[in-house]
Amino acid sequence: MKIGFVSDSLGGLSFEDMLDNAARLGVQGVEVNTCGWSTAPHFDMQAMKSSAAARKTFTNAFDVRGLEIISLNANGNPTHPTEPQQAEGLKDTIRIAGEMGLKTVCTMSGLPAGKRGDDMPNWVVSSWPPETRQILDYQWNEVLIPFWTGIATLAKECGVERIALEMHGNQCVYNVPTLLKLREAVGPVIGANLDPSHLFWMGADPLMVVETLSGAIHHVHAKDTWLNASVQATTSLLENGGLTDIAARSWSYITLGIGHDETWWRQFCYRLKMGGYDGWLSIEHEDIILNSLEGLERSVRLLKLVAPVAPSDFRLQAI
Repeated sequence: MKIGFVSDSLGGLSFEDMLDNAARLGVQGVEVNTCGWSTAPHFDMQAMKSSAAARKTFTNAFDVRGLEIISLNANGNPTHPTEPQQAEGLKDTIRIAGEMGLKTVCTMSGLPAGKRGDDMPNWVVSSWPPETRQILDYQWNEVLIPFWTGIATLAKECGVERIALEMHGNQCVYNVPTLLKLREAVGPVIGANLDPSHLFWMGADPLMVVETLSGAIHHVHAKDTWLNASVQATTSLLENGGLTDIAARSWSYITLGIGHDETWWRQFCYRLKMGGYDGWLSIEHEDIILNSLEGLERSVRLLKLVAPVAPSDFRLQAI
């Protein structure tokens, strides 16, 4: 496996400083945010769309430091009912990835409105009252599957082989059944960007998710979640309090190793390897208490301890 991080983890640094720190930390690559919910401080979408020279300059900055571009990341809501620019950003990201020879694009499934004419996304997480079934039917059959069928065609045209969807709250694809449902409808270009942090707060077991999604994991985000048991006991994990008031929340994103220890992350990496995944572990640092560089340094150190690196050389002895 290779270790890298998401560029927004050091979003307060310049492009050059971000890459210098990646080289200093000894990671192999950086996953680059391009649009959507990111201001993309390290990526000029318009220049990258229109200029081969700009793309060359961008990739050279990685090459001279011995770094790889892991993937492009267009996280957002590409099926937002009133923000078509999010879908266009994803499409442009795929086209640019194709021009750069990148095979993986990370994003999210999107969350449409509850019915035609609504202007706000609508996340259904229960089976009652009965209108929830109508909402899901509209979202999946009239919006989501047609949209992603078109995106799969575009990806193929551009030479992008993997669309890695983060299973995230407030998205139609947020767990194993919904990921597999879209993959079955659209094809194997759709796979998981497996980020355990979201699965933790939704009550899933990421280790079991790894086993269930064997062969359908296109990418992995390394991000941890702290479950605040004393708050969870009275509020549950359905948390909508402010992200910055960690003490008052039932869960929060946190630096690797603080929410779940080295033993857990060792098991996570080993199970990924068991299931045939030998790709990137891309750290997404969103801990608001630790300094971003300090948190990233701690996360890199932990992954270097637990991630398998060399290929297996085991052979059964002749008897």
